[in-house]
Amino acid sequence: MVTDSLITLKRLVTDGPFIAALIAGPVFWGALWLSELTILEWGGSVSNPSHFLLLVLIYPILEEIVFRGALQGWLRSLSWGTTHWGEITLANLATSIVFTLAHLTINPVLLSAAVFIPSLAFGYFRDRYGRLHASIILHGFYNAGFIWLFSGRLVA
Repeated sequence: MVTDSLITLKRLVTDGPFIAALIAGPVFWGALWLSELTILEWGGSVSNPSHFLLLVLIYPILEEIVFRGALQGWLRSLSWGTTHWGEITLANLATSIVFTLAHLTINPVLLSAAVFIPSLAFGYFRDRYGRLHASIILHGFYNAGFIWLFSGRLVA
């Protein structure tokens, strides 16, 4: 198990699409920061370590297990689930829609909508590797960067 994880991590650090996905996070955050737009309502804070830990480690793991592991895995087993639209499977697209809708239960509309594209990326790497390692790492990284940069700043 540990050996498999190390092989997967070694593959990730040399995978062009994964590196591009990592770079996309800071590029998006920088553009949003420089634009000084206040289009999102988010009042979270990095000053509470347990809250930060939940958002950066626990929630990404749990969400990836539920959405990419269980739901996307099940949808891929259906006859239409592996059909591709470009690089995106229909299972990934359907999972990303559900993931976005689920965020509406706890977040404002714009912040919930903002998770759709990252969700497609998480699903893409779940499909690419057949595992959740890349999705969990990317999800935690995106959450950490967003929370660290915009803690308490993005209020409509």
